[in-house]
Amino acid sequence: MTTPKRVEIGWPALGLAVTAELDNRNAALAQSLWNALPYRSLQGHALVAGQHLYHVAPVHDLLYQSAPYKVEDRRAEPDGTLFASRLQHLGIKYGELTEPMPATPIGHVIPDDLDSLLEAGEAVWEAVYTTKKPVIAEVRRAGGVGGHSVPRLTAAAPEVDALIGDLHAETERIWLEPPQELVDLHEGRIASCAGSYETVLTTLLFVNGETRPLGYAAYGGLVRAAYDGMPLGPLRQMARVLIPTPAEFLGYCGLEKVWDFTRRTLDCLDGIGDRDDFTALMAHMTLYLNCLGGWNLHLFPWQLGDHLRRVSAPA
Repeated sequence: MTTPKRVEIGWPALGLAVTAELDNRNAALAQSLWNALPYRSLQGHALVAGQHLYHVAPVHDLLYQSAPYKVEDRRAEPDGTLFASRLQHLGIKYGELTEPMPATPIGHVIPDDLDSLLEAGEAVWEAVYTTKKPVIAEVRRAGGVGGHSVPRLTAAAPEVDALIGDLHAETERIWLEPPQELVDLHEGRIASCAGSYETVLTTLLFVNGETRPLGYAAYGGLVRAAYDGMPLGPLRQMARVLIPTPAEFLGYCGLEKVWDFTRRTLDCLDGIGDRDDFTALMAHMTLYLNCLGGWNLHLFPWQLGDHLRRVSAPA
């Protein structure tokens, strides 16, 4: 009988940790996570789905890895279920969920640790919604050493590999520290004066709305399309269609590095003659954008809408 792979997920700032067992329902996904351990990441919390923790995992394979077993509605899964997604998230259900979406489970928190998981979930919600004090998750093999690294892919073409190197360095730099561009934006320092009548919240809202799909859907979608066998010609064309407009807008709003990296990516396209080079570059852009998206969700002033509460339908 195979010994279950046990993972420890800890939040040192909260003094809490849980142990989870990976299972074989989506063995390849679970193995990809296992191979990437240990790592650290900014802990996030679902904002519309309910009692759900998630963070960006520095695992390129999650973008395209096959997941043969899916649950049609994650709301029905037991508390403590671990999910891995193509959004590069490691998620944990710790209570009631409201969003009826399919999901790919890879394991579960052991029963003895469910109370600690609930305590962690409530504390992370307070950090994301109110205090804005970052909570870092530490994920490692149970009984193993901690640590952290962002994996670096390589490309045969020198220009592409150099761009990947710069993306990797920037992603590592902001992985556990909020990017100064986002800090400036959230504190109202906007060089372009984006925000009609000197408003800031409007700009923050649009930046949040563009950053997440640029990483999740555009760049991440290009990685998946490449692994699904789309030829390089159409991949290049789809890149030109999907990524320039939102990236240029984000640059105008203050995320100038996003626009700079995107322009360099577009400039490289015609010189990419190898599918692996294309995929490596798009994977690093995806991870960089997903990291930015995580910080933006943490920094966003959600508490400003505290007076807006859901109204229950009449009985």
